Amino acid sequence: MLDIGFSELVVIGVVALIVIGPERLPRVARTAGHLLGRFQRYVAEVKADINREIELSELKKLRSTVEDAARSIEHDVKTGVQEAEKEFRDAQTVLEGAGTELKQAEEQLKQSMAEITSPHMGAALTAPENGSQAEAGTGAVPMAPQVIPANSNAEGGPAETDLSPQLELGLDGTVAPGAREQR
Repeated sequence: MLDIGFSELVVIGVVALIVIGPERLPRVARTAGHLLGRFQRYVAEVKADINREIELSELKKLRSTVEDAARSIEHDVKTGVQEAEKEFRDAQTVLEGAGTELKQAEEQLKQSMAEITSPHMGAALTAPENGSQAEAGTGAVPMAPQVIPANSNAEGGPAETDLSPQLELGLDGTVAPGAREQR
């Protein structure tokens, strides 16, 4: 505050004693002490108010930064959630499309199985000797290629084969290499 040393205080005290006099000096010193105390308290309050205002402004700045960060995080989370929902909807659409395709394939397979296992197919399973279904007059649906096993008859024509297990399993009648029928 004021830079007053002990020697300056002594000089001020001597001048005050001479000017004011010894009778009124104690009252004046007491009043001066009270005024000095009030002044120091007032200065301390002003300092505390200034410090509070500085802290309050720092807290406001901190609050605004925290609020901005919270808004940013909230926006990022909302964006992420919206993207995830969109991806889930896209995946759901793809899965529904695949389910529809599977249902269609199932229906086609059921129709194919119904055609293969229909009662009028009994005549079609045994191929006519000349190999022509039209001449046989069965009117059956064309059949999958017939397997020619290694043990064909002496004329070079195919021997009769029993395709019913393959047809029941939905196989097209072709045999994988090395997996020939044994009789």
